[in-house]
Amino acid sequence: MAVEIEKKFLVLSDDYRSMAIPVFYRQGYLSNDKERVVRVRIAGKKAFLTIKGQSIGIERAEFEYEIPVSDATEMLDNLCLKPEIEKYRYKIEVNGFVWEVDEFLGENRGLVLAEIELPSAETLFVKPDWIGAEVSDDRRYYNSNLILHPYSQWIL
Repeated sequence: MAVEIEKKFLVLSDDYRSMAIPVFYRQGYLSNDKERVVRVRIAGKKAFLTIKGQSIGIERAEFEYEIPVSDATEMLDNLCLKPEIEKYRYKIEVNGFVWEVDEFLGENRGLVLAEIELPSAETLFVKPDWIGAEVSDDRRYYNSNLILHPYSQWIL
């Protein structure tokens, strides 16, 4: 079984933009409940089907498979829950770790999040200056929740 161990953070500034070229992502959910999610994603010129289990702390089971872009497009257009997630992703290496920064579009425009995947929950790392508060335990920031409660509808 594959396990995903990641932490999620708010982003304080746009300093990350000069460190990577963004890739456009389009993703949707075929299943979205607290015990499992099934996601379809087009990332640049590739597409993936991903199944994730329920989070236990910052860990959860994850299985990901590359699929034809045409299949992903069909699923996104006709089968996935709406609204779908659209975003630009920047992948930035800092001190031996890859940070993924997502600038959300559409219903979630204005939200910018960063994630770091870790080899274990106890792994220590240094946050870059542009990384803010951790939101790993705040389910509002899960992509699967952003389709149900888009950022544009939050009362801040």
